[in-house]
Amino acid sequence: MSDEIDRSLDGIEQMPMKHFTEKAYLDYSMYVILDRALPHLGDGLKPVQRRIIYAMSELGLSAASKHKKSARTVGDVLGKFHPHGDTACYEAMVLMAQSFSYRYPLIDGQGNWGSPDDPKSFAAMRYTEARLTPYAQLLLSELGQGTVDWTPNFDGSLNEPVVLPARLPNLLLNGTTGIAVGMATDVPPHNLREVAAACIHLLEHPDSTVEQLCQHLPGPDYPTEAEIVTPLEELQRNYLTGTGSVRMRASYEREQGDIVITALPYQVSGAKILEQIAAQMQAKKLPMVEDLRDESDHENPTRLVIIPRSNRVDVERMMSHLFASTDLERSYRVNMNVIGLNGRPQVKNLRDLLEEWLHFRYETVRRRLENRLEKVRDRLHLLEGLLIAFLNIDEVIRIIRSEDEPKPVLIARFSLSEVQAEYVLDTKLRQLARLEEMKIRGEQAELADERSRLEKLLASKQRMRTLIRREIEADAEKYGDARRSPIMERPAAEMLGEVELTPSEPVTVVLSERGWVRAAKGHEIDPAGLNFKAGDNYLDAVRLRSNQPVVFLDSSGRSYSLPAHTLPSARSQGEPLTGRFSPPAGATFTSVIGGDAERWYLMASDAGYGFLVQLKDLLTKNRAGKALLSLPAGAQVMRPSWVIDPTSDRLVAISNEGRMLVFTVSELPALARGKGNKIIGIPLKRVAAREEYLVTLSAVPQGGVLAVYSGRRFLRLKSADLDHYQGERGRRGNKLPRGFQRVDRAEVEV
Repeated sequence: MSDEIDRSLDGIEQMPMKHFTEKAYLDYSMYVILDRALPHLGDGLKPVQRRIIYAMSELGLSAASKHKKSARTVGDVLGKFHPHGDTACYEAMVLMAQSFSYRYPLIDGQGNWGSPDDPKSFAAMRYTEARLTPYAQLLLSELGQGTVDWTPNFDGSLNEPVVLPARLPNLLLNGTTGIAVGMATDVPPHNLREVAAACIHLLEHPDSTVEQLCQHLPGPDYPTEAEIVTPLEELQRNYLTGTGSVRMRASYEREQGDIVITALPYQVSGAKILEQIAAQMQAKKLPMVEDLRDESDHENPTRLVIIPRSNRVDVERMMSHLFASTDLERSYRVNMNVIGLNGRPQVKNLRDLLEEWLHFRYETVRRRLENRLEKVRDRLHLLEGLLIAFLNIDEVIRIIRSEDEPKPVLIARFSLSEVQAEYVLDTKLRQLARLEEMKIRGEQAELADERSRLEKLLASKQRMRTLIRREIEADAEKYGDARRSPIMERPAAEMLGEVELTPSEPVTVVLSERGWVRAAKGHEIDPAGLNFKAGDNYLDAVRLRSNQPVVFLDSSGRSYSLPAHTLPSARSQGEPLTGRFSPPAGATFTSVIGGDAERWYLMASDAGYGFLVQLKDLLTKNRAGKALLSLPAGAQVMRPSWVIDPTSDRLVAISNEGRMLVFTVSELPALARGKGNKIIGIPLKRVAAREEYLVTLSAVPQGGVLAVYSGRRFLRLKSADLDHYQGERGRRGNKLPRGFQRVDRAEVEV
């Protein structure tokens, strides 16, 4: 790239636009990734959060101090460390103070800091006051002990810590979210005691697997009592890969028939939940809910009451629908992308994350101990010189009084170091006179013991690990609490189907010869007596419930379906089915059936072939329908017959030549589509020539009576009468009595 830079124009540097924009964008993206959006693995904080916490500690806003105006803190942060907008800085501060946003808040706020229903409803920073929480000491307590590196602030006038010396993995405890350039992070919060237990286990068993760590850290722990319903295997997979998702579901109770929601998923607003449920009620998509109200107050922060329409409502099924259709159940992304100790962003699994943090903690403790050891050695060195001065106090005083430059004389006379001599000269005579040899020697002994202990600690990795484990245990005991979000095994939420959400009312669906359809309320109506368009007449009808499906069959053997409640009212003349469906050219609608989706029907062609099928196998959302019945040449579709019991009902087939055959319905196969098996023996050539074909096909249940009509004559055949026509499937059948050689129709009387 440097070869392409042109400085020929009076020293002005020129660069191709492509290279300039590429470099500028890469610089910007790296800044956003490393200095704004992603947290550091060591303390789990983004730069703005770290600067807020550090600035508050510099202001003396500890947990034991008085609250100070938030504007004071924001001003210090912006003026000293973070030259950005005050609104963004204050919002970051507010987030760390909200107990419903942070599992372990770092800031103790006073005033209006927002609410779970509206986290952005906090007051301006000139009104609110803040100080650090006791938990924040886990990040700050070792800051002045040489534990971390420091870097100049934006103008070089001050130093700020590169990372805070966290005593526990705050990254996992409070979690974080952020969107950088080309990458994002979503680390869920966890329970302090569980994280501490996982750290200790990994410390004592360095070869532990993610599965073993998950026995101590089973899953996230959000600042809400809502349930985590993600299966444990999926949670473990999240920790194994560093990516995945977590599902949370609201908790509810039953109180005198009402449903009381007591806990909502993380960052879900109760007001929004009520809006979502009310919208379904207004759209008549939730007929089983009578009313709902919000009874939340100071004592019960979450108390949403849903009142079912009756005690017959299936509460479990209704709540499953609400979980699936509202924010009562939400998914949260897991993407443990953090800046590691090497300064690079990377997605880490649970073991890598804890192992790297333990390495960070080990180095932090090592630097703390080395810093203390250095101070102990320096103090022992000073005490050694001070003891010499005390034992030779008269000579020291004489030298100081008589010499123009007493320091080199003291150094030469008593073999003192320059530091010791300086310390003796800086000591007030009054203090020196009061000092006693026993006090000096006592302090020396204590410091010598401490030096010995520190040297042993630093020389042994095992002792260092033991110290770290004890400190983690002590912090877990002091700051830990019980899990808030229980991990429960629950079935997956399912939305209610359109049928279940539709009121169940009796209706009669009427089909005309020209394919017009309508639905009349009730089953008492006479469908043939309705008014039809000129030249049109009644063809078929079916009685069912408004929440059941309706199936139409056409002359090509295809089926089409619609929900019954979507059909126009019988007060009008209906609408053409061709507006809803796209049948093949020349095909006409021949019949309509409907009812329970599990209901069995006998599907056949007048060529004498058929099969059993359930209504649910005829349903389709395709406008072009579903291929159902394969027709031999010249054959036509017969109206399906309802089969009450496929194992005991008898099939009665009558041909146009007056032949009737009876056999058990179960002899036919159950298919979803096809031609079927032969019912009665009719040569296909005679069918193609329309010389012989089936006229009627009926399924007669046990105890049923078949009424056969021929013109004005009719013949009622009981079960014993049908036995005369019993035969093997596929036979020609026996002739009906004289006068019934031309059968018009047959009806089953149950």
